[in-house]
Amino acid sequence: MEEVSEKIRELRTEKKLTLKSLSEKTGLSVSFLSQVERGSSSIAITSLKKISDALEVQITDFFENVSNRNFHVKQSEHHTFRIEGSLAEYTRLGGNFSGRSLEPLLVSLAPGQPSSDKVFNHPGEEFYYVIEGVVLFTVEEKEYLVKAGDSIHFPSDIPHQWENPLNTEAKVLCVLTPVLF
Repeated sequence: MEEVSEKIRELRTEKKLTLKSLSEKTGLSVSFLSQVERGSSSIAITSLKKISDALEVQITDFFENVSNRNFHVKQSEHHTFRIEGSLAEYTRLGGNFSGRSLEPLLVSLAPGQPSSDKVFNHPGEEFYYVIEGVVLFTVEEKEYLVKAGDSIHFPSDIPHQWENPLNTEAKVLCVLTPVLF
């Protein structure tokens, strides 16, 4: 996350914003933003999204910037990562080009693990196709047991969370809008 902290500071100073003005734009405290920039505090994806919106950049700009001009992403080029506040492991599957609106991901959930300890809602849509295992989705307080070969698709502004209820790993193809990572 050190590169994320540095990138936030770099973009903020490029845009001639003080910590106070960034705080006003994001609703995050000055002390929290200062800790994030120093790398002494981790940051949730929702807070990072607020910062990217305030700085008028894509959230992916905070991470390694690998541009794929051929639109073909080889398996050897896949980057696996974890997000603060999430227990899932994510692998970006899509290319990186200007104007993209879909975020295709391969998600691995360890046995018995929730994707996160929080309920989420945000703009956009989410589509999940379970490749292996079973995933229990809770969307607007209704539970859906989605098995291998099944899918679920819903608006992201509805409160939602998901978990792997079994003792085996679950693998899920996930396609999100808007681009978050």
